[in-house]
Amino acid sequence: MKELLKKYAHWLLLLYFPLYLAAFYLIEHRASYKIHIIESTLDQQIPFIEYFIVPYLLWFFYIAAGVTYFLLMEKESYKRLMAMLMIGMTVFILVSMILPNGLQLRPVYFVHDNIFVDMTRLLYSVDTSTNVFPSIHVFNSAALHTAVVKSPRLRENRFVSAFSMVLCVSIILSTMFLKQHSVFDVISGMVLFCLSYGLVYHDLGERIPVHSTSASIYNHK
Repeated sequence: MKELLKKYAHWLLLLYFPLYLAAFYLIEHRASYKIHIIESTLDQQIPFIEYFIVPYLLWFFYIAAGVTYFLLMEKESYKRLMAMLMIGMTVFILVSMILPNGLQLRPVYFVHDNIFVDMTRLLYSVDTSTNVFPSIHVFNSAALHTAVVKSPRLRENRFVSAFSMVLCVSIILSTMFLKQHSVFDVISGMVLFCLSYGLVYHDLGERIPVHSTSASIYNHK
């Protein structure tokens, strides 16, 4: 039993997700409170583009599939990824508790009438425009893509790395083009990602063995 628990102890990290969702639910449904509006003049210059609903929704699959892969296939990469996600989402919850925030960027009416607009309307109906700072869509996407490019198995697969990069960037852009997040939310999400990266991956710098370097010098003489 001890060996079994030791082998699968890292699965317990998954318990963080229901705890996070419970905390987020309580924050979203707390009694009336003052909301600090977060937006900039730059947000007004960014157009609404309904087609970005596709990568925005793919974020849920991207994160779920990524966490599942690393959980089952790469234990050490999984633990680092979970450390990143837990840091980011915990900071987000704390910020939302201390500084309730929201947006007023969503369009009043839509120019087009198509399936993508319908999907956006559905998103707006189930997802409020409050507690958006920093953007978890941005942070988690960057964290997962980092896990992919740091993965001993996946980093050599150009297709997987390129697909992850394109999807990650598309998701980040979608948060602004759908008016789900402001530029400030995106920037703060990336700043938080950079700080968390330094904590989690500080010991994974590129190391070149001394004997390999010596051999290379010798071969070029």
